[in-house]
Amino acid sequence: MGHGYFSNEFQNTEAIGVDLTLSAMAFCYPFMPMIGDNDCGWSFVQPESKRLRRTISIPESIGSSGSPSSDGTMSRSDSYSSLPKLQFRDHVLTYTQRYLAAEAEAVEVINSEESGGDETADGMRLVQLLIACAEAVACRDKSHASALLSELRNNALVFGSSFQRVASCFVQGLADRLTLVQQPLGRVGLVAPAMNIMDIATSHRHKKEEALCLVYEICPHIQFGHLVANLSILEAFEGESFVHVVDLGMTLGLPHGHQWRHLIQSLANRAGKPPSRLRITAVGLCVDRFQTIGQELEAYAKELELGMEVELGIVESNLENLRPQDIKVLDGEVVVVNSILQLHCVVKESRGALNSVLHMIHQLSPKALVLVEQDSSHNGPFFLGRFMEALHYYSAIFDSLDAMLPKYDTKRAKMEQFYFAEEINNIVSCEGPARVERHERVDQWRRRMSRAGFQAAPLRMLAQAKQWLVKNNVCQGYTVVEDKGCLVLGWKSKPIVAASCWKC
Repeated sequence: MGHGYFSNEFQNTEAIGVDLTLSAMAFCYPFMPMIGDNDCGWSFVQPESKRLRRTISIPESIGSSGSPSSDGTMSRSDSYSSLPKLQFRDHVLTYTQRYLAAEAEAVEVINSEESGGDETADGMRLVQLLIACAEAVACRDKSHASALLSELRNNALVFGSSFQRVASCFVQGLADRLTLVQQPLGRVGLVAPAMNIMDIATSHRHKKEEALCLVYEICPHIQFGHLVANLSILEAFEGESFVHVVDLGMTLGLPHGHQWRHLIQSLANRAGKPPSRLRITAVGLCVDRFQTIGQELEAYAKELELGMEVELGIVESNLENLRPQDIKVLDGEVVVVNSILQLHCVVKESRGALNSVLHMIHQLSPKALVLVEQDSSHNGPFFLGRFMEALHYYSAIFDSLDAMLPKYDTKRAKMEQFYFAEEINNIVSCEGPARVERHERVDQWRRRMSRAGFQAAPLRMLAQAKQWLVKNNVCQGYTVVEDKGCLVLGWKSKPIVAASCWKC
């Protein structure tokens, strides 16, 4: 992987423990602030300016000889001699640059939203506490982390400033991770917290569904994905009579089939005769909901009197177990695959799961594969790197919610606590198979898709996307830019969602 991202060859670093990662950092850059066995935190000094400075603590063992210490253990420098120097150097440098940049921008968020000097100082202190707590959790320092969590809970308010609110979500994630890291080394977060599993399955299910609907209605993220996907699908279906959409995840299980209602309407409005038959195959586990959506779409198409037959088929399967024979493709059909915020869930430490899914899609020979994903690096091998990336990313989202809704609006609280907080908690607290929110940058997706045999089909609809922002009164601050054939929706220059199109 190039600079700014971590390659898959390093995805297994966490499996052998945090200590190896941090030892490698000390080995390559001994004059950086370190989080090691004898130096588990970074000490901060409160600057007179609004910038944070670190007081760097250099482990005494660095640069010492490789002789055993008084307790019979080998010194740190001796343990470094067996580490591959060149493998880590570029990645550590990139990680450090991104870490410092993310921290600086987190402070800028605070500075931009707070007006008083005392409030700004409180916000900067909150950043310091979050980073220090993440370090303590990474070092398995339960007593120090618990003390910091206690202070954080008093300052990270659910109805506070945007940064206080996003901090409250990260505090819960750190608390859950601290519970999990009490397991033996190498077993960090192999299972999700039991409470989260119960919440998803029972008491929180309704609230999560309500929060998802609010995110769809208020935030432009999902609707932007639907817009770009539908424009790409319409282009692929031009002049075709029998068309078939394979929808992975059925657009997150949203009720009413919003995306496909818009597609049917677009087919009705465009010049020329609409297709004779539109088939949609929904892939996922929400069979009852899919059946209801199918009935609604069929009725909607009849109301429009298009003369177009609309059918919805269901494949009850998760993506990892999906097989080509599960998708029924009829003779003469043009197939398009639609993936809205889905494929990142099958990105694992190894490439096997995602490669299997992409290979399955390739066997369908689709005319287009539309891919919409969160555009952020939440799948790197270093916990602290992921933590800072996620803090930066979700701070931007919470800042946008500030601009769209009043401070004490319950809709905003529901979205933050039952949708975005769930993603944050998974990124921060879970490891192994339990960590499914493995968002990656659009550049990394380009490499993955290319390796799987797909070719980029550049999206040439920037003007239409910008018009959509204006027409739908999307909050000022949201922008759409073109990035090497992809379209990226961002908040104040921070990428949020990226859409791309691929062909076999």
